[in-house]
Amino acid sequence: MPRKAGQIIARGESTWVVRIFLGRNSETGKRNYRNHTVCGTKKDAQRYLTAVLRDRDLGTFAEPSSEPLGQYLDQWLQTAAKPKLKAKTFRDYENILPRYVRPALAQRPLAKVTPLDLQALYKEILERGLSARTVRYTHAVVRSALQQAVKWRLLASNSADAVELPKQSRKEIQVLSTEQTRALLKAAQKDRLGALFALAVTAGPRPSEYLALKWTDLDMQTGTVRVVRSLDWLHGGGWEFTDTKRPRSRRTIKLQNNVIAALQNHREGQDAQRREAGNRWTENGLLFTTRTGSPLDERNVAQQDFVRVLKAANLPTTFRLYDLRHTAATLALAAGVQPKVVSEMLGHASAAFTLDVYSHVLPHMQESAAAQVEALLMPPKRKK
Repeated sequence: MPRKAGQIIARGESTWVVRIFLGRNSETGKRNYRNHTVCGTKKDAQRYLTAVLRDRDLGTFAEPSSEPLGQYLDQWLQTAAKPKLKAKTFRDYENILPRYVRPALAQRPLAKVTPLDLQALYKEILERGLSARTVRYTHAVVRSALQQAVKWRLLASNSADAVELPKQSRKEIQVLSTEQTRALLKAAQKDRLGALFALAVTAGPRPSEYLALKWTDLDMQTGTVRVVRSLDWLHGGGWEFTDTKRPRSRRTIKLQNNVIAALQNHREGQDAQRREAGNRWTENGLLFTTRTGSPLDERNVAQQDFVRVLKAANLPTTFRLYDLRHTAATLALAAGVQPKVVSEMLGHASAAFTLDVYSHVLPHMQESAAAQVEALLMPPKRKK
């Protein structure tokens, strides 16, 4: 084998060292080699050498990095992840890595992180009593980081691609029945934030979306509201407006007449609160605020305001704030609204996704559809 291309050196009966020439150092002129041990036959070593030489000649060869994984993750977070992630998602990444990944793998060289290492890490997370969802989210972060290392040619391949993930059991969606929704709306009429709950349970926006709504987004004449932003609370305090979850989430929603009336009353109440607060009022132009004009914290709305209305309606306090979105979707589908229209109302990626999430409504829809088609094909019998 020519010295310039590479060498295969025997190191035992079935062990070979493949030595590959990678060029000369631009400063010192010294030859750069990469040594790799292959366990198997000489043909196995030859196949490895041929593949690496091909990648080298094509310019796709990645020189494995000896940088510790923890150090690489720091660099990846700041240079690749942060510029493209929403602030909340970036904070989630920052929290997940030290909690689940760094304790076990921070000191391991980036190039030596194997699928087995990751499989063991995920097994440990499950053994700690955490959910398959936590494992899958952690995997998504790790896979993204390693995929960037491949693009930067610090790795030849992404070891996260070879890992088996636990199945995630989908939680059964909890929704209010028609009678429960009526009770909620009746109780909400007497609450300071009644219009918020009326909008949430009939139009189905995400909490982060309706808490970011401004009066300029509302068109009383057409009875519509535009969803164009989300509200995020920052780690350590403070808040900011951010983009919606996805571009398709920017949408216009038609509101029911009773919701428009509730919002009109709500505006009058907010004007009174503004006058009462005086110079303590902070004007942000928001539909729903604290008594001094500041944005509402979703956790406080969920744990205090929503619970207060549930109790007033004699409903179980086990209902979650997000269940109002599920209720809005379920009621619309059950009422015969086309899935595409419901999908657009919710800001979903597609109607197929909407039907997948709310598949529990399908039997009712199919029964109704069958009855309608039967009525079309089979005219009613004449009375004798």
